[in-house]
Amino acid sequence: MSFTFSILATDGRARLGRIGTPHGSFDTPAFMAVGTRGSIKGVTPDQARNLDCQCILGNTYHLMLRPGPETVRQLGGLQTFSGWNGPMLTDSGGFQVFSLSDLREFDGPENGGGNEGGGVTFRSHIDGAVVRLTPRESMRIQHLLGADIIMAFDDCPPADCPPERLAAALERTHRWAEICKQAHEEFTNDPSRLMGHSPFTIHDSLFYPQALFAIVQGGTDLAARARSAAFLRGLDFPGYALGGLAVGEGHERMIDTIDVTAPLLPHEKPRYLMGVGYAKDILEAVKRGIDMFDCVLPTRNGRNGLAFTYQGTRRLRNAGYALDNAPLESDCDCYCCRHFSRGYLRHLFSVEEMLGPTLLSIHNIRFFQRWMSDIRAAIKNQTLSTLTAPPDELLGV
Repeated sequence: MSFTFSILATDGRARLGRIGTPHGSFDTPAFMAVGTRGSIKGVTPDQARNLDCQCILGNTYHLMLRPGPETVRQLGGLQTFSGWNGPMLTDSGGFQVFSLSDLREFDGPENGGGNEGGGVTFRSHIDGAVVRLTPRESMRIQHLLGADIIMAFDDCPPADCPPERLAAALERTHRWAEICKQAHEEFTNDPSRLMGHSPFTIHDSLFYPQALFAIVQGGTDLAARARSAAFLRGLDFPGYALGGLAVGEGHERMIDTIDVTAPLLPHEKPRYLMGVGYAKDILEAVKRGIDMFDCVLPTRNGRNGLAFTYQGTRRLRNAGYALDNAPLESDCDCYCCRHFSRGYLRHLFSVEEMLGPTLLSIHNIRFFQRWMSDIRAAIKNQTLSTLTAPPDELLGV
């Protein structure tokens, strides 16, 4: 099955849809749980399925370092390797250009970057080893990993960066998008080019069509966003992402940027807002035509004793929960809420039992999948304007 996107209903600018991939389909608007190193932290693939996860994200940079893309390919590709036989997306490594800024250096054709359009040299956060990532190498790695949706290598500038840094990021992102598209087509047409001088062999049966998405950059500079959208739209990618948001610019500026940028992207193709995960942000972005989301919040907060609920966020380490016999959230159908009390969850965190982070991660993932289901139902019923996002403020005990 090739990549497809169908719009089934609309409510204003919001779209109810379905994306088809070689590993199955998923509903949009969609929230993708993050499996950075090939797993959702603390949650098994079967549990993820039961929580209504339909598409999972993996991280190119981390999988490049360990265990390496050739190893993943030899073990059947990312889906087989991780035990998730469903749609997957890999990011390009571009976000690490932003998040690991103290460990990296850019280069380009003008200063020794060669004919690959330049790239980034990293110091591995694991052992300090020097690692170089280029747009072509990002494509090679993502083809070996084998996710259904792969992302163009981009440069994500920090919020409120100087104009010259923003301009450089835009130029680099556009140049790299052209190289990624060319390399993607080359590797698709001739998979034997993926392995280079590696002693490993390629099995043609492991390859299937992958959809390459471009990433629109430009910070909160609306003119820069418009230039980026126009340039990338001209390259005709199967889908488009908005990167460089939720990096410190604040809710209002983020929503204003989405409001202007989303309509500039092709109506018939999916739009992906990268790294955004609070319920109110998702709702406002959906109202402006965004179809896909991902974020580490459900599991990161779960590991730290924070639970999202429709009433607000609960900090389960608080002593006030010690004798609380109520479920975490009475209306939630997840395993955690059906079997355990707030008091028990508080106990698990107090004694540092690993079950505590697992149970809260299960609940938080289910919270976001329930929220996406509510959003999809509201679009279908033409009632999105009446939907109110669950608050994310901390609740008192």
